[in-house]
Amino acid sequence: MSVNRETALREISDIILPDGRTLEKADLVRAFSVDGDTVRFVLEVADAGVARALAPVEAEAKRRLSAMPGVEKVQIVMTAPAGKPQAQPHGHPVRSSGAAPSLQIGRHPTAQAGPQPIPGVKSIIAIGSGKGGVGKSTVTSNLAVALARAGRRVGLLDADIYGPSQPRMMGVSGRPASPDGQHIEPLHAHGVTVMSIGLMLKEGEAVVWRGPMLMGAMQQMLQQVNWGELDVLLIDLPPGTGDVQLSLCQKAAVDGAIIVSTPQDVALLDARRAIDMFNKLKAPVLGLVENMSTYVCPNCGHEAHLFGHGGVAAEARDLGLPFLGELPLELETRLAGDSGRPVALGSGVTADAYARLAQRLVDQGLA
Repeated sequence: MSVNRETALREISDIILPDGRTLEKADLVRAFSVDGDTVRFVLEVADAGVARALAPVEAEAKRRLSAMPGVEKVQIVMTAPAGKPQAQPHGHPVRSSGAAPSLQIGRHPTAQAGPQPIPGVKSIIAIGSGKGGVGKSTVTSNLAVALARAGRRVGLLDADIYGPSQPRMMGVSGRPASPDGQHIEPLHAHGVTVMSIGLMLKEGEAVVWRGPMLMGAMQQMLQQVNWGELDVLLIDLPPGTGDVQLSLCQKAAVDGAIIVSTPQDVALLDARRAIDMFNKLKAPVLGLVENMSTYVCPNCGHEAHLFGHGGVAAEARDLGLPFLGELPLELETRLAGDSGRPVALGSGVTADAYARLAQRLVDQGLA
């Protein structure tokens, strides 16, 4: 009988450690593999003292796995890098006022049986783009604000792990609290519940993580944040078609994706790749948005199309997808984003365009 990796991993996940956590919650298991009738993995701990204390845990894990049908050999390696607290190689600890909890962001993902709903969240919408520089994050923050102004309960997850910009755009700062060391309390701004990896870092600090750590961070920000009761959670994805997008669709029950593009051909080429990715991940594309569609000179009123015009609408028609609207290019949008007060909070042409986009999602029952 062959041994299933996920079944074997679950077999040891609830073993209790001396500090009261389970082996799964402590996130100590690394490189778990099943090769024929042999199960191998690494227990990564902080130091030699902890390794000695976990000897009974190692023995119990070996006993459970050896008792499984089809398992003939169990190989466990205990690593104890001297002088390195465990939180450091895998992420940034979340600090709250008072006692500092042990929760860390950027650990390896835990086993999960397919995409899961987020408790209290009715709808999950991903905002994606094929390339950077098309204003995807600006669209996400303003759409979140516009939906909140339309009376919806809105969450905003900044999943652009390498380039988190939502804390600046939404005007939030400070580390989120984690009173129990297991769940994160998000921040709030302009009627929107906000969470971002950028809130865990110093401004300008780089995230240098491999794929498994990105996936673990996504899983934590989806399932370990106290999102509360939300009509919709908007997820600001990084550009492209990489680990974060894959992890999102594997871990969360995404209701659909909105693709943001500028009108020119080079952006549309990459937008097609993003659409193809969501199709392959079985996440329906809800429609396309043309950003930076037109520019009106504030002095003379002349209208110019700096990146072309109508390309996204034409692309939507060709692909049989809804065209959700045009958003202008204007200085006020940039100034508002830099100041932490999205332009959708005010009035004018751009705010009205976001209000229409928000209302369209509400009318379709997506928010």
